[in-house]
Amino acid sequence: MTDPLPVSMPLRVADLPARKPKRFDLRPAPEVLPLVAGLIGAESVRKLSFKGEIRPAGKHDFVLEGDLGATVVQACVVTLAPVTTRIEEHVTRRYLTEMPSPAEHSDPSAEGIEMPEDDTAEPLPEVIDPGSVLLEALALAMPLYPRAEDAALDQADFSPPDAAPLTDAALKPFAGLAALRDKLENGGNDSDGSDGGTPA
Repeated sequence: MTDPLPVSMPLRVADLPARKPKRFDLRPAPEVLPLVAGLIGAESVRKLSFKGEIRPAGKHDFVLEGDLGATVVQACVVTLAPVTTRIEEHVTRRYLTEMPSPAEHSDPSAEGIEMPEDDTAEPLPEVIDPGSVLLEALALAMPLYPRAEDAALDQADFSPPDAAPLTDAALKPFAGLAALRDKLENGGNDSDGSDGGTPA
């Protein structure tokens, strides 16, 4: 049996209003925040709120929309000093009775090319828990590599064992290739509007 979530507001889909939204406003108590921090891998969570609504969409589907606000503290990836981040995120989840098949994402005009899937859609469960959505959205919104303002990495060396290191300086030519690629994708035009041709 799994441990209960520190932030939870389970709502049975069968009990949700069929014609109007069900509103929620989650503001966990201070004593709950350390449990939230442990679940999402943060050093601490100082403020946390998630306010929004679950509303019917069509005959059988539902949409959850809410505004997530949080202040999280993580360890700097360079110095391990605490890094504080303010998160403001608009969250959307679409709960569908019938999920679209992969074929429905394909582009009929371009064989073999697929449209990106809707990452907000998921199968309609028996229970929708805004607290669970809060924790998931917060974990996804946190910086992957938090870094303090005064933290600086030394010159990086990239090389396999027993090989000459590929340093930052050695990588500079690749930056020039990237610039050339961008220029070609723009039709050969420079950013200043000139045609870049040789004077007659």
